[in-house]
Amino acid sequence: MARVGLVSLGCPKNTVDAEEILGEIARAGHEIETDPALAEVLIVNTCGFIQSAKEESIEAILEAVGRKTSSLCRSVLVTGCLAQRYGSELAKELPEVDAVIGLGKVDEILQAVNATIAGEKVLDVGDPGPWWLKSRGRLLSTAPWTAYLRVADGCDNRCSYCSIPDIRGGFASRPERNILEEATALAEMGVRELNLVAQDVTRYGLDMTGELRLHLLLDKLSEIEGIHWIRLLYCYPTRVSDDLIRVIAENPKVCPYLDVPLQHVSEHILRAMGRAGDKDAYRALFDKIRNACPKAALRTTFIVGFPGETEADIEELTDFVSEVRFDRLGVFKYSREEGTPASKLTGLPSKSAANARFRRLMKVQQGISLETNRALIGSRIEVLIEKINGDIAVGRSYRDAPEIDGIVRITNCGNLQPGCFISAQVTGAEHYDLLAKTEVTSDEL
Repeated sequence: MARVGLVSLGCPKNTVDAEEILGEIARAGHEIETDPALAEVLIVNTCGFIQSAKEESIEAILEAVGRKTSSLCRSVLVTGCLAQRYGSELAKELPEVDAVIGLGKVDEILQAVNATIAGEKVLDVGDPGPWWLKSRGRLLSTAPWTAYLRVADGCDNRCSYCSIPDIRGGFASRPERNILEEATALAEMGVRELNLVAQDVTRYGLDMTGELRLHLLLDKLSEIEGIHWIRLLYCYPTRVSDDLIRVIAENPKVCPYLDVPLQHVSEHILRAMGRAGDKDAYRALFDKIRNACPKAALRTTFIVGFPGETEADIEELTDFVSEVRFDRLGVFKYSREEGTPASKLTGLPSKSAANARFRRLMKVQQGISLETNRALIGSRIEVLIEKINGDIAVGRSYRDAPEIDGIVRITNCGNLQPGCFISAQVTGAEHYDLLAKTEVTSDEL
C-alpha cells in the first residue's frame, strides 16, 4: 500500500471526480495523504476549459513531477479534462509523468496507481464515457456539511467557444434512483447542503424521458432527512421552466438562488456564440423569477472580448446589467480554444480592449452589489456557519454558493460551531460580503 495524494483543479464537477477517485483508492487500502510532500503517489486532476486553466494544470503537473526528485514521490498520474483532451501529447512532452488517464477511464485509476508503483507506464484515454453515472462512494474533500451532487454530465449545447462537449462528451442524466441514493448517503454522513451540478442542470431528464425533470428531482431530494439547503448551479436560460420556478419559490429546502450563465446579450454575439435566447427573453425570465420569488438571488456570467464584439455591444451589455441588477456576476475574458467554431472567427478584440471591458463591467457590478447588500441591513437571514476566526464566525447565506460568492461575518461569535444554521440580523454591508449579529448560539433550525 502507498500514501496517495491528489491535487484537483477546475470546477465543482472536477471536485466530484476527484472525490470519486479518492474513495476508490481509500477502499483499496491505500492511505490518503493531504500533504503532497509526504505522498508516494501524486494524482493531478486537471482542468482544460480555457487557456489559463490549462496553464495552471501544466504548472501543477510540473510541480508534481518535480517532487519525484525532491521528496518521497515515486509516481505521478495525470487525469481530468486536460488528460482527456491532450493525453498522447502530455505523455510525449512530459515523460516524467507515469500515467495519463482519460475521463472515461477514471474507474480504472486504481489499476493505474498500482501499475505505476510497480514501475510501469500507463497511457489510457479513450472516449470520455459515462463512468460517473453511478457513484461508487466518494471521499468528500469539502467541509463535512456541504457537498456537490452531480445530476448529469457532458453537454449538447455546442456553444461555439466551448470545448467541453468534445472533452466530456454528450449530455447524459444520471438515473434518479442513483442520485437519491447518493444524496441519502451524503445526508447520513452529515451533509446538510447539496449543490447540484452538471454542465446544464436544467436539462436534467430530457435525454431519458423527453421531458425536463429537474423540478421533480428537487421535490424528491427535499424529502431526504437531514438535508437543509439544495442549491442549483449552471442553469441554461431557455430551460428554466415555470415548474422549476414554482419549486424554487415554494419548496423551503430549495434555495431561492439561480446561477444562470448568459454569456452575452448582444444579438449578433449571441448568435456567433451559438447561444439560445435573446436579451428580451432573458429580461422576461428574471422578471418572472422575481415576481414568483422576490427574495431570489440571481447569479450570471458574461464573456467579454469575443470575436466581433464592439464597444456598442459592451454598452448594450452594461446597460442590461444596470437594468437587471444581478445579485452575483462573474466576467470571463474570451479564450480562443483550438478546435472550436469560434476559434475560426475574425475580429478578435485586443487584450487591452478585453481587459478594459472586463474592468468596466465589474465596476458596474461592484456598485450594484454594494447597494444590494446595503438594502439588506436590518433584515434577518439564515446563515450556515463554516469557520470560527477568533471572535468572528464566518458563514454563508442562501445567496452565497460555496467558493464563488460572498460571505457573512457574524461579529458576536458566542459558542457557534461550524456546520450549524443560525438566524442573524444584517448590521453592515461591504461590496460582496455582509456583517451580521445573532442572539442564537446553537443550531436553531
